[in-house]
Amino acid sequence: MGNERRLLLLAICLVLGGGGLLAVLLGASGTSGPRPGHGSAGPAPTDYVDIGDVSPSSGPAPTTGPDGSAGSVTVECGHNGEDHYNEDNLVVSPGLRAGAHHTHAYVGNLSADAMSTDASLDAAATSCAGGDRSTYYWPVLRRTDRPGTRPFETSAGHGNAGEILPEASVRVEFRGNPVSKVVPMPRFLRGMTGDAVAFTAGTDADVRARWGCSGSPDRTTTRYPRCPAGDLVTRTLAFPSCWNGLDTASAGHRSHLRFPEAGGDCPRGTFPVPELRLTLAYEVPAGAAIALDSFPEQRHSPRTDHAMFVNAMTDAQMAGVVDCLNTGRDCRT
Repeated sequence: MGNERRLLLLAICLVLGGGGLLAVLLGASGTSGPRPGHGSAGPAPTDYVDIGDVSPSSGPAPTTGPDGSAGSVTVECGHNGEDHYNEDNLVVSPGLRAGAHHTHAYVGNLSADAMSTDASLDAAATSCAGGDRSTYYWPVLRRTDRPGTRPFETSAGHGNAGEILPEASVRVEFRGNPVSKVVPMPRFLRGMTGDAVAFTAGTDADVRARWGCSGSPDRTTTRYPRCPAGDLVTRTLAFPSCWNGLDTASAGHRSHLRFPEAGGDCPRGTFPVPELRLTLAYEVPAGAAIALDSFPEQRHSPRTDHAMFVNAMTDAQMAGVVDCLNTGRDCRT
């Protein structure tokens, strides 16, 4: 709305004494907030695939060389039994309430939202059994054939509607590097994986999430999988693990933390840090309509799946992760 029209509305409402009318008129004509009908399209039928039609992964995973770090660390953080949801994105839009325009689910730090600071994260409670105060979060998955009735299911707008599917399990795992020992992540490192605008981006270069079924771990896809009865729908989100050694964040949220090359080597000028991997699992009844929360123009495409984290481990906790990875052990915290 132009400034002239806003001033005219203001004058009319002041004359009529209609402060409520002013709020309605400005809110209805503003650019923020959901627009009726916008973003309700999608997912498309082609966004779904029977897992039996997905080819098994070809070729073995890179083997760990003599200088590699073959260990793994699983961090026990529960599966959001606390119902920690909001429409914020601390990594991408710090300080902006509802900046995500869709709903995120969380494990780890119980205070995380758009207004969080390093100090507030460091002082908060956590869902992680070992005391890790990091925050790990991702867009929710919904059943669009059932209405959302709880407040956190109806607050997103922008075409994101339906019952939120709770995670049956959340696996927070750190892995090493196949060709090198890893160095510690710095405290309060921000990381992001996936591409929330992949549907309109014109490229899949940043599409990282893989969907699958629990009974077919060798078959993954960038589409919503149709799984056999008894299987869980899975989402696996691997994060970049080559740090530039300087920054905990960067413009665009990617250049300070990059993905390794196919064989595991980090790009020049970066250093291997523990690779974070989130694996989410859901009970989805056969034939149920599901959709990932997304920006309206992204039409709930499964290719837009993404996740973020902020590392709030203490130096001692991170040193324990690094030691476990570099000595080839499998650890749990």
